[in-house]
Amino acid sequence: MADPTFDLVIIGAGPGGYQAAIRAAQLGMRVACVEKAPTLGGTCLNIGCIPSKALLESSELFVHTAHGVTSHGIKVGAVTFDLEAMMARKTKVVTILTKGIAGLFRKNKVEWIKGTARIAGANMVEVRATEGVQQIGAARILIASGSAPIELPALPFDGETIISSTEALALTKVPQRMLVVGGGAIGLELGSVWRRLGSDVLVVEFLDRIVPGTDKEIGAELKKALEKGGMKFQLSASATRAEKDGDRMRVTVESGGKTSVEIADVVLVAVGRRPFHEGLGTDIAGIALDERGRIKVDEHFATSVPGIYAIGDVITGPMLAHKAEEEGVAAVEMMAGLAGHVNYAAIPNVVYTSPELASVGLSEDDAAARGIPIKVGRFPFIANSRARCMDDTTGLVKMIADAKTDRILGVHILGPHASELIAEAAVAMEFGASAEDIARSVHAHPTLAETLKEAALAVDGRAINI
Repeated sequence: MADPTFDLVIIGAGPGGYQAAIRAAQLGMRVACVEKAPTLGGTCLNIGCIPSKALLESSELFVHTAHGVTSHGIKVGAVTFDLEAMMARKTKVVTILTKGIAGLFRKNKVEWIKGTARIAGANMVEVRATEGVQQIGAARILIASGSAPIELPALPFDGETIISSTEALALTKVPQRMLVVGGGAIGLELGSVWRRLGSDVLVVEFLDRIVPGTDKEIGAELKKALEKGGMKFQLSASATRAEKDGDRMRVTVESGGKTSVEIADVVLVAVGRRPFHEGLGTDIAGIALDERGRIKVDEHFATSVPGIYAIGDVITGPMLAHKAEEEGVAAVEMMAGLAGHVNYAAIPNVVYTSPELASVGLSEDDAAARGIPIKVGRFPFIANSRARCMDDTTGLVKMIADAKTDRILGVHILGPHASELIAEAAVAMEFGASAEDIARSVHAHPTLAETLKEAALAVDGRAINI
């Protein structure tokens, strides 16, 4: 083997890959990051988290301006939107952030190698680009290649009428009717965007509930809120066939032994994502996979092949950008002999609908499955003074604590700015806090964060404001 050119070569410049590259460079490693896309940031920054949140913000602002300001005594005329300008703003946000990563690479002396990577051995990466093929030596290789949308055999993507989340972020006109297959975060968020802009949205979900990975009670409350906003749902149902009907699609939906046909301009298939490592040479390198096609790793993120590591969506665990970020940093810190750390019990999950749903830790069902006795505290936003001032009172905070130790096991928030509020719960759980710890902590008044304090008090039945 020739002397490696780099201490670490990272495949993929998504959140996990680019943060791992920067941290490794901070630790003194010579780092290269290979990315096949023309910009850095991976799915999250280019065709996922960031553009979707930009459109969610724009569409929510449109709805709020058109319908939500009159109660504040603000009078406006006819409110319209410019979809082209909305999309241009989304693109600008993405461009600024992806260029920011390129700047961070330059600052930290991370070499960005453009092209498609293939593992040519435990210490060699082959990169294929328009200029040709080059071999890059590496003392270590970190796979951070992310994930791709799952395609259903009965609903193959055509990029126009049967689309994935990628195309749903770039529609040039508002569909009159959108059928969303999948009631998880991606389907609900993108369905919300187009519902707010005027589309008739029907969500078809195979299970008997939406957001199945979250607390059942909170998920049911989110469904009610979305229905109030005009979104429709068909649960315990599956889309089994789709065929062209002029410019529209005829989708066959089966539920409870009955069959119906739904007509839609666009069918958004959002049933989840799969680990992506096609073409990387994982099979040739002998890297072990699990039954779901994820790369097997140990507690140091090492694969079955010495010198090759993996993080993020290609390994087990929730497919979340911040989970990949933490794993990337932890992996390179452990490579450097430090104590890298990821607490999988305290990883927040957010659905950026309106209201937002955010959760961390165990649900009631999770606790029951583990045989853990619990105490539960709830506090509604309708009883919170700041939410009243904002005229945004839908939802509640639900705190689950161990009945014996009072340690917080899970927090679930449905309501305004839940994505920001959940951070307090995540930090509390990281430090092993009890419900009493939050109940005794002084929270500024009036703030939405007081709902967490009140929910913590409610764990012992002593909430003040309900």
